[in-house]
Amino acid sequence: MKPGKPLAFGTLKAEGGREVPHLGLPGNPVSSMTTFEQFARPAIFKMLGKTACTRPAVLATIDQDIINDDGRRVYARVRISRTADGWQAILTGPQGSGILTSMSAANGLAIVPEDFPLARAGDKLTVQLLDNAEGIL
Repeated sequence: MKPGKPLAFGTLKAEGGREVPHLGLPGNPVSSMTTFEQFARPAIFKMLGKTACTRPAVLATIDQDIINDDGRRVYARVRISRTADGWQAILTGPQGSGILTSMSAANGLAIVPEDFPLARAGDKLTVQLLDNAEGIL
């Protein structure tokens, strides 16, 4: 996934032979936040006994091209809003994994599948919602 590497997952042996799950997140802030949303939050919710472990998602029209040049799933930071024509997703600026402002301005992650080399402006993509503070849904 992009951003989101390196990522580690495994179990550690605790006293008495008990196995404790371990998740190692990447060092770049956006990579760390994105992998937390995809792996850590669902794992924590599952361990808490929750059944709805993932964020809600909508289908939105993107405003710019998103290039997927290395065959990984891309999570592009976007700001979504509802328009008369449906959901609109606007990129929050440069998408580098160390650019924290792109994440702080986002309320969603537009998902470009790994086998999709180019999402063109006007295409519809699944957007995972990061918050619902503005009553999006």
